[in-house]
Amino acid sequence: QVHLVESGGGSVQAGGSLRLSCGVSGGSVSRHCMAWFRQGSGDEREMLALIKGAGGNSWYPESKKGRFTISKDNAKNTVYLQMNNLIPEDTAMYYCAARPLRTYSDTCAVDRFGYGYWGQGTQVTVSS
Repeated sequence: QVHLVESGGGSVQAGGSLRLSCGVSGGSVSRHCMAWFRQGSGDEREMLALIKGAGGNSWYPESKKGRFTISKDNAKNTVYLQMNNLIPEDTAMYYCAARPLRTYSDTCAVDRFGYGYWGQGTQVTVSS
């Protein structure tokens, strides 16, 4: 059973930066699609970025390119989300999610329905 724990959230002023971490146990980040999502009050959960398996190829929705960067440390079994130039609209609960890779050619889902493992989330609040 994969267990995910997010950390690094907090309150920041607009224009600031945060780096979120997702510690993984019970499975290897090298054998999973790992993704970051967020959900604001009254909003649907939306994907911010994903990173695939051992190769570490990343993908971002077009609307999220530029201010968010996903990375991972295989040795620490941890995935990160660097967020820069934050704006109040970035205020949300941020979640880490995982999807096992069955084969090398397996693809990563680009929406929340493709992920079965979730962390509890970490709150990010951006003030103007």
